[in-house]
Amino acid sequence: MSNKNPPTSDTASDSNPNAASRPADPLAAVSRRGFLKLAGVSGLATAAGGLAAVSKAATNSPDGTPEQIHLTWGNDPASEVVVSWASLASASNPRVQFGSAGEAQQTVHGVQRIYTDGLNGATVFTYHARLRGLTPGNTYQYIVTADNDSNAAQPFTASFQTAPRGRAPFRWTTYGDLATPNTEWVLSYPQSRFAVQAVERFQPLFHLLNGDLCYANLNPTHQPDVWRDFGNNNQTSAANRPWMPCPGNHEIEFNNGPQGLASYLTRYTLPENGTHFSGHWYSFRVSSVLFISLDADDVVYQDAAAFVAGPNPLVPAASTGHAPIEPGTSFYVRGYSQGIQTRWLEQTLRRAAEDHEIDWIVVQMHQDALTSSKTGNGSDKGIREAWLPLFDRYGVDLVVCGHDHDYERSHPVRGCNHNAGVDATTGAVVDTLQPRPVPQADPNSTTFDTSHGTIHLILGGGGTSAPLDVYGEDTATGLPQAKVFTKPNRPIPGTAANTFVRNPADALEDAIWSAQRDTGTGYGIAVFDHDPGEHGGTTTITMNYYHAPGADQTPTANYELFETITLSKKRRG
Repeated sequence: MSNKNPPTSDTASDSNPNAASRPADPLAAVSRRGFLKLAGVSGLATAAGGLAAVSKAATNSPDGTPEQIHLTWGNDPASEVVVSWASLASASNPRVQFGSAGEAQQTVHGVQRIYTDGLNGATVFTYHARLRGLTPGNTYQYIVTADNDSNAAQPFTASFQTAPRGRAPFRWTTYGDLATPNTEWVLSYPQSRFAVQAVERFQPLFHLLNGDLCYANLNPTHQPDVWRDFGNNNQTSAANRPWMPCPGNHEIEFNNGPQGLASYLTRYTLPENGTHFSGHWYSFRVSSVLFISLDADDVVYQDAAAFVAGPNPLVPAASTGHAPIEPGTSFYVRGYSQGIQTRWLEQTLRRAAEDHEIDWIVVQMHQDALTSSKTGNGSDKGIREAWLPLFDRYGVDLVVCGHDHDYERSHPVRGCNHNAGVDATTGAVVDTLQPRPVPQADPNSTTFDTSHGTIHLILGGGGTSAPLDVYGEDTATGLPQAKVFTKPNRPIPGTAANTFVRNPADALEDAIWSAQRDTGTGYGIAVFDHDPGEHGGTTTITMNYYHAPGADQTPTANYELFETITLSKKRRG
């Protein structure tokens, strides 16, 4: 079977024969007078006022041809996989045909899910087919097509593997902050194509994508186009194995749902969490490892989503019916679940602690509780307040994040030191809840018993431009120094009339918890191999982190080993 992938371009969408016919941008005239700023890189990144027109039309007849095809786990990765895709027009009879050797082929019809972008008014058509009753540890081939698929004679085909049932070895990979290879978009960079290829190089069972998927909200008049480029780039891997995301600050978009996550939630079908915030957070289990994916936007102090800096309003297309968004407006969603997510997290962790078939707990989220990047965002006390005590209480082993565009590994940490920070402006003592590293019998060992403390990893070097790999030190102590958000940093008036900026992190602390940092490049991928061990013995997770030297200057497919660590603990069952 052949794997036909829709073409992607590093420049514009004009080269794609399946591209939608796009009218002239109704926002262009007013947007050229506007100025949009969004945080997430050094606290502030800028999309300049001269917002370009939407890509030119490439075809006069968009149809139901599947593209942006990607897989996610269902509620049970051993028996359920969801195939999701998009098309440029409404698909007629969208469907997936699948089967494995020795099994009869089955057909599952795709369920349509659409939304209309709240800024440029484009309607996005997505489809989701839940494949149930699969055999654990088995390989399946599948076809995605529709009655109005222009490639129906040779439809898109690919294959995937289900998770094993019970304790078994497996591999997964992870990074965050991917963007797209199309340099037409703000923060996009060709390295994102090589980052997707790197996942395929290591052939994991699945991939964790730790937030800030494509930075569409930095390109407000082009949000659906950016998502499309992202999906077609990822398809070369995500159609072969589940890519499991979490939302980051750049998934939050004006006028796209109560938390601005309509683009994200429409494209992904994720394991159910039993609340009315379906898709915002979830968990799944493979072998004896429980994976928990969180939306840290709900608890962080940093206001890092879209805001209009001015001097003029951002004016949505007339077809949306939305009013202009005035300078100083910020989409700040801290506390949106009113504690529901944190209560769900505690219940999930409590059940895991009582389940002797679970040896490991891995948490995925976008923003960071521990980061010492000098030019990055900073650590967030909101996460330290809401979730780190739960990680300690229930023995979370590993936390993987993005947000800062670099690589940093913490010592195992448990508990905190109080009143160990200082106000960044006045020098007054501030309680940053400084995480406390766990003493190691051999400080040079790269094997860690995480039953004594949680390791945090910053893995924000997927493929975006402007990697942030600069680190600072406290001149008084010689220790790494970290910035910390201890209170909200909402937009404040800037120096020019009718313009607004955000304050950076408001406190500083010695990063006594920082163990390893990559000062050479911001780009890399973490590869994890789980060994369940034998009954009565130990179980391990080995991480090999590969970075891409020189990618900051020239995109490269060359990923080299940077460091190896092993997490080891006694097996519970």
